[in-house]
Amino acid sequence: MTSALPAAIRARHIQTEPQIHLGSGSAGLVKAAPAGWEGRACQVNRSALPATGFGECKRHLAFGTGGGGGPEAEDSDAAQLFPLMETKLLNRRWAMLLVFCLYSMSNAFMWLQYGIISNIFTRFYGVGAAAVDWLSMVYFLTYVPLVLPVTWMLDRRGLRDVVVAGAAFNCIGAWIKTGTADPAMFAMTFLGQFVCSVATVFVLGVPSRLASLWFGQQEVSTACSIGVLGNQMGIAIGFLLPPILVPNVDDMDSLAHHIRIMFYISAGAATLIFVLVVIVFQERPEIPPSQAQAQARSMQPDEYSYMASILRLLRNKPFMLLVISYGLNVGCFYAISTLLNRMIIEHYPGEEVNAGRIGLTIVIAGMAGSLICGIWLDKTKTYKQTTLVVYVLSLAGMLIYAFTLNLGHLWVVFVTAGLLGFFMTGYLPLGFEFAVELTFPESEGTSSGLLNCSAQIFGIIFTIAQGKIIDRWGTLAGNIFLCIFLLIGTVMTGKISTRTELRAPISQPVSVFLHLSDAEGNFTLWSQERNLLWV
Repeated sequence: MTSALPAAIRARHIQTEPQIHLGSGSAGLVKAAPAGWEGRACQVNRSALPATGFGECKRHLAFGTGGGGGPEAEDSDAAQLFPLMETKLLNRRWAMLLVFCLYSMSNAFMWLQYGIISNIFTRFYGVGAAAVDWLSMVYFLTYVPLVLPVTWMLDRRGLRDVVVAGAAFNCIGAWIKTGTADPAMFAMTFLGQFVCSVATVFVLGVPSRLASLWFGQQEVSTACSIGVLGNQMGIAIGFLLPPILVPNVDDMDSLAHHIRIMFYISAGAATLIFVLVVIVFQERPEIPPSQAQAQARSMQPDEYSYMASILRLLRNKPFMLLVISYGLNVGCFYAISTLLNRMIIEHYPGEEVNAGRIGLTIVIAGMAGSLICGIWLDKTKTYKQTTLVVYVLSLAGMLIYAFTLNLGHLWVVFVTAGLLGFFMTGYLPLGFEFAVELTFPESEGTSSGLLNCSAQIFGIIFTIAQGKIIDRWGTLAGNIFLCIFLLIGTVMTGKISTRTELRAPISQPVSVFLHLSDAEGNFTLWSQERNLLWV
């Protein structure tokens, strides 16, 4: 089963895609070399790999071009080249992506259905603003202790089981909240929101794995971006609908009626989506979408330690820099989303509906940014450069938003919020894809889980801190507080080093590499130790 491997081999890492296997043999021949290819095998000491390259070759295994043969090698190691395996891109992959997006959308909507009208729920339940903020922050708090067990489940049980379990939690939590449209039921509505927050742990690590298992080489970044885009669409609806469905009326019975309608709508949608997930969602296509997935299925699962994988990632300095910088950026986005109502109402009283529309503008612009960044990555593979540029522009957008919020013109806020959202929200899928590049061949679920864990922790810290700063010194001070941390994140992103020559962690022992090149300069590297291909 592919999910039992240390990582699903990503489709984009295979371009020319010869099927290569190194083994030992007495003849010492390179057999069946593909036409137009030449290369060598290189054996190195397991512990002799420097930080910047492969090390010095101890033995060479040279072979020439042409139809299926090669010269004798200098030792007993031999390479055998096997025919390409059958692959097919199924139209069903788009149905899988759509179902996941709907599920992610429903869960994200319920995250914001309290926060965007926090002043209304504060009055309805008779609690403080901080208590209503925790209805959003519980999503962040729940994620931190549950991310490792759920990531383990994703690796061991597979994609379908994780998505079905998450959709079930989402549905149950939504129905709990339908009975809480009463001023005395704050504790019960918090319970329902907590159950929904458990579901989000089953959402955030899925896009990169879904893209890997179902999509071809030139589609994985775009598919991952669309998967993240589904979550952003839910946030957009969460900004838009609650202020419309729950107007700020004085009569408590009428207010309870509007709140109840909103809860039943979200519960009905969650139920329909759960049924769709159970009926439609599959673990993986019957025919692999790429040679990478075909190779993964043909290999025997090797001995794999989940905790060892975590420890390797924690020792990966470039990845840990990304973990912190990603958490800073996304944590700022979470804080802005949670406190947006309070910021807008302070300068534009009575504009609850427009506060939601401003949030909608942030997310819609961010969805466009996510999609454009995904397509750009599929075309250029410039992961660090794109991530750094988007981070710098996120900081610039935040500064412009901070200094124009109090000008008294709502249209200016709409424009600056859209600019901020395009880059800050557009950064979300970039982090996932850059993490895969830095950590391959570790599991995508593990790396994305650690990224999201960082985002949730910083989301809690920034939301609490910015809320207190706003209460004491106003929104400008609160937004400058976030700008400082975005600047720190920008510097950290610039310090991330990449290894374009070797995409596996350097700490992995490697015994033999095979290097192939064709006339156009394409090349493939193969590691005997990990049975993986790089390009």
